[in-house]
Amino acid sequence: MEKGIIKRLIAEKQEEITSVKLVKRPIELEPSANYVLIGLRRAGKSYLMYQIIQDLIKSKKITMEEVLYINFEDERIASIKAKELGLLLDAYKEMFDFKPLIFLDEIQNIDGWEKFARRLADAKYRVFVTGSNAKMLSKEIHTTLGGRFIAREVFPFSFQEYLTYHNISLKKNWEYTNTQTQVIRAFQEYFYHGGFAELFAINDKRSWINSLYQKILLGDIISRNNIRNENAIRVLAKKIAESVMQPSSLTRMKNIVDSTGTTLARNTLVEYLQFLTDAYLVFGISNFSDKLSDKETFKKRYFFDNGLLNNFLFDPETKLLENLVAIDLKKKYGDDLFYYKKNIEVDFFIPKAGRAIQVAYSIADATTFQREITALVKLAEFHKLKQVEIVTFSEETTLQENGITIQVIPAWKWLLS
Repeated sequence: MEKGIIKRLIAEKQEEITSVKLVKRPIELEPSANYVLIGLRRAGKSYLMYQIIQDLIKSKKITMEEVLYINFEDERIASIKAKELGLLLDAYKEMFDFKPLIFLDEIQNIDGWEKFARRLADAKYRVFVTGSNAKMLSKEIHTTLGGRFIAREVFPFSFQEYLTYHNISLKKNWEYTNTQTQVIRAFQEYFYHGGFAELFAINDKRSWINSLYQKILLGDIISRNNIRNENAIRVLAKKIAESVMQPSSLTRMKNIVDSTGTTLARNTLVEYLQFLTDAYLVFGISNFSDKLSDKETFKKRYFFDNGLLNNFLFDPETKLLENLVAIDLKKKYGDDLFYYKKNIEVDFFIPKAGRAIQVAYSIADATTFQREITALVKLAEFHKLKQVEIVTFSEETTLQENGITIQVIPAWKWLLS
């Protein structure tokens, strides 16, 4: 790897970062800590690093010349090996006399990157790293990094951030003004197309999302994991999308894939599910009432963004609604999020928070209404619940059942509460 190429990349990024206009995202950082930012491709990890840099410059804590930023997806540096990473510092030192803040973007494809990152941290450099693979959170990498980095997951824009992007501000009592109409209109777009900021200004949203999906599937999953049975993992991803809302065992998933004429061994199925999860395409939640051995084999699975899920579906509304709720709860509760199924079924259960949530596109139908209410009341008999909700597409009311207050709330309002 030639130093001249690295110097050119450093200079180009210094010029680019200062000129980019950003919608600020909420993030709190320790003033001297190092960070690993992990998440779905195009979720905004790079722009979050741009935001951090711009904020530091604005507060006069650094100058732009003190920034060493390298994007490892740039084809000019694609061939670099771990043993050559030291050239980044060498090239920078030949350009500037500062001790830089170091930003290493999408570095996960370089085997051994974590040893370089630890060496930088040990030398008292402040370092930010991004990647699109959850393996960067693995125990092995954490051991190598030696507790010198804080990991943060980055999600696509929330609905609140989507509104901010579109200059819709929520002032006091906004629900009773014309702002509510703007919010509901904006929600229609967000509901179907998701939270990728680059997508917001694009007219042909479906083509953009499909292109992103192909990039994730081919680059982050198939190529990275040397998958030879490309058709099988494509079928698996499609069947997961069609099965959103439905708890699925590994056996059922295997049978569904096999029924398409694509045979998949059970061990391979487990590997493929892990690859889809590692790439932040999908996530799973377990049944709280299952015994430990079943929690990993029997799950409900969701997509990390509604736009990606909608890419697979016809008549998608009920699946998109539950998926949107799942994403928001995943952000808030992480691995403390479950569903509950034992004689009754509750869509989402957070035991530590005492929170239970049903999702129903509408509860106008008497049968649907009774089913959702009965399950919540039954769950309250076994677990102390502090917050009980039914999230709908547009309906809102408050119910009292067996001494339990149940808030029925439309999704656009629930996401902002």
